[in-house]
Amino acid sequence: MSRRGSLPLPLLAMVASAAWRLAASQPTTSSWPQDYPGMPDGDYNATWQSYFEVTESLPNVTWNLGRSFAGNIGVQREGHPNNTLFFWAFEKTNGSLTVDAGQSNDPWGIWLNGGPGAASTLGLLYENGPIHIAPDYSAYENQYSFTTLADYIWIDQPVGVGWATADADAWVYDEDQMASDFMGFLDNLVKVFPSLKTRPLYLTGESYAGMYIPYITKAYFGMADPPVNLSKIAIGDGTVGSEAVYEHVPVTTVLQTYPQLIGYDPEVFEWFRQQEHLCGYDLNLTYPQDGNFPDIQLVYPNNTARSEVVYAKRSTSIFSKRELFKEGMRRYGKNSFTARDRPNRVRRELAKRDLIGRANGTIDPWYGCFIYDEMIDYAMNYTYPWNTYGYIDPTTEDIEGFDYYSIPDALNPEIPMDGSVFYNAPEAVAALHAPTSKAWIGEQEYYFLGGTEADYWQDPSIEPMAFLTELATNASQRGVQIVLYSGNDDSLISHHSTEVVIQNTTFGDIQGFTEPPATPWYADDGSFAGIVHQERNWTYLLFKDAGHLVAMDQPANALTFLREFVLGDNQTGLVESGNGDTEVVGGEVSSLAVGVLPGQTGIFIGSGATQSTYTFPSATIAAWESYIVTATATAAANRAARARPTPVLPFRPFGARGL
Repeated sequence: MSRRGSLPLPLLAMVASAAWRLAASQPTTSSWPQDYPGMPDGDYNATWQSYFEVTESLPNVTWNLGRSFAGNIGVQREGHPNNTLFFWAFEKTNGSLTVDAGQSNDPWGIWLNGGPGAASTLGLLYENGPIHIAPDYSAYENQYSFTTLADYIWIDQPVGVGWATADADAWVYDEDQMASDFMGFLDNLVKVFPSLKTRPLYLTGESYAGMYIPYITKAYFGMADPPVNLSKIAIGDGTVGSEAVYEHVPVTTVLQTYPQLIGYDPEVFEWFRQQEHLCGYDLNLTYPQDGNFPDIQLVYPNNTARSEVVYAKRSTSIFSKRELFKEGMRRYGKNSFTARDRPNRVRRELAKRDLIGRANGTIDPWYGCFIYDEMIDYAMNYTYPWNTYGYIDPTTEDIEGFDYYSIPDALNPEIPMDGSVFYNAPEAVAALHAPTSKAWIGEQEYYFLGGTEADYWQDPSIEPMAFLTELATNASQRGVQIVLYSGNDDSLISHHSTEVVIQNTTFGDIQGFTEPPATPWYADDGSFAGIVHQERNWTYLLFKDAGHLVAMDQPANALTFLREFVLGDNQTGLVESGNGDTEVVGGEVSSLAVGVLPGQTGIFIGSGATQSTYTFPSATIAAWESYIVTATATAAANRAARARPTPVLPFRPFGARGL
């Protein structure tokens, strides 16, 4: 097998700094896998196991990791042998990954981060892998690693992301090519680890993996002889719907979850409700759903003062932690989050009447129907602590002091998520058989259209929501189960958008769920962990007190979720029908059926760590609670009426049962 590149490790920094571009307009650079001593000749097969095994020490890892395997494997793109994906695979038990073909039926899992442009190996270090990195860059063992339950593999993809390599003119054109590459990679992977071909695969990921995983699954269903045995897919806080669906439709749900964003102000909430209605975002969820939702079109601002602001027609890489903060600046110009009459970042002194005193009955000309941006702008201008600690860094153009991913987090600076110190250490590069033609990057801009266009946000692929019914039909026929889950504190991709996606999809010959999600699920210690609902091979689950990065915010509960609802077959929340009656396993609680799970009252403040928690005055909170019950009574009553309340639901910790 021909693989390019045998550079000595000391040249790594030189190569990274001297990466060339094909042309001035070419935004990407070429990279290639590194050939290390002992690399087998010829095609991939089981003899590559010893080559990929991680046997050398890793930075600050002082405990026994167990066996793991890492390196680059080709995607079989014709004419591009340097196009590879990088993987790091961990065994649950010694020898479990290298068992011979047909000798095991144990589950195995894959984890994908999103982006586009976020390395899954970053998620390994900060979310669900066996190694975690502390703020001081020391390493410690994660007792809640997914590897405690199954053989698990973190894969940097698409080509060009993280340590995945690619020719400069051969980045993926669209999601169909991404999926084709992924299948080519899997075909080679199971040659190295033959037992994986028939063992049940659980394909899991978050965020922009809401694009990746449905397209990968679609490609899988289109193959007569797929390389793996797909059993279940699980997507967390995923971009399965359109930009309007995941970002703007849920705004009033986000405000009901965290009214702190608008200072618990009923007048401001009514303004957002009005804009929601005018923009057609007030979708009526019924159980089951009566017809598909209308195609929601974004209405762009028409205020003449916005003439210099360029609204991209599609989002850029807004789902990686760092790139997300730059999104508003790229899309809306330098005054996006500093208000239209706040030049030079001088805070405007207008009161909230600037927002609520405008003529009723019209779409706001300054924001159009980009009401998510309007919500952020309001918080950054008027609401403590964001209006005090939040700002735009003039050097990096990052938004500081507001975490889209976790609303209660107002830390500035945030707790760092930086895996570069670990991965780019020479000993890690060598131990993991990583490429030396590029440095590892945790979050980067991804350039679709083959990497030849600077308009990197232009992922030309349609959102999976458009073909999800067809995908669900194939999933039912092939016995593949679907899990969609959300963190309640995520503002960018709220759980409400996930529920909209589900209710717009027909599966098992019925559109959407027949009952609103209203069943509690519990942590292993017996505490309330969130809401779960299951019907016809679909599972929806909401995590209490978790944001976009569920396994980072709630590591123990994320592991319980994986054990019980992904790898396992826990039936809590399952709708069962028989003899004309319908029951829900675990019962239903009417207060959970209203579509809003209130968030925590405190907002975290501090520099790099929580130093204090701000809570609004109790009278302000009480006044809001009195108002919101009446303001949302009709919608809440309609949803709650579908739930049959169970007066007392005992705590049911799942415990550590076998899979």
